[in-house]
Amino acid sequence: RSDRPGLAEALDWMRKGDTLVVWKLDRLGRSLRQLVQTVDRLHEGEAHLRILTGPLAADTSDPAGRFVFHVFAALAEYERELIRERTRAGIAAARARGKKGGRRWTPMSKILEASELMKDPDSSPQAVARSVGISLATLYRNMTPKGDLKPEARQRLKRESAARKSK
Repeated sequence: RSDRPGLAEALDWMRKGDTLVVWKLDRLGRSLRQLVQTVDRLHEGEAHLRILTGPLAADTSDPAGRFVFHVFAALAEYERELIRERTRAGIAAARARGKKGGRRWTPMSKILEASELMKDPDSSPQAVARSVGISLATLYRNMTPKGDLKPEARQRLKRESAARKSK
């Protein structure tokens, strides 16, 4: 994510001579541009960056440290891109073998059953989820506290009903 409130707050607190210490370079930013912008912002305020772990820990308080930072920032971005490429290739290969990704769908019959049970004012969401055999997250994702189906669940019900009728 580019919006990182904790990092923004830390950078706002930095003063001349301060050093921002990070565990690992890839925890500081997701792209080379983002990393360089962060370090540039530190240097504008005459602050520094220190990376504690990685192939070569770096400290940007001197020219050699800044050079090492830029080299390893580029390598970190390259590594992320390789991981991304391998992940996409793996997903494509799995799909070619007929595998499907993502979580399993909860049968609509269970969601409708939970919806009816939730309409009873004496029932608790935990008890309903347990009795129907669905997770509490599934219950909250698909219905309101009063047991009414949320718009996404209603759309899914319509799609599944239409699919059954067309068979």
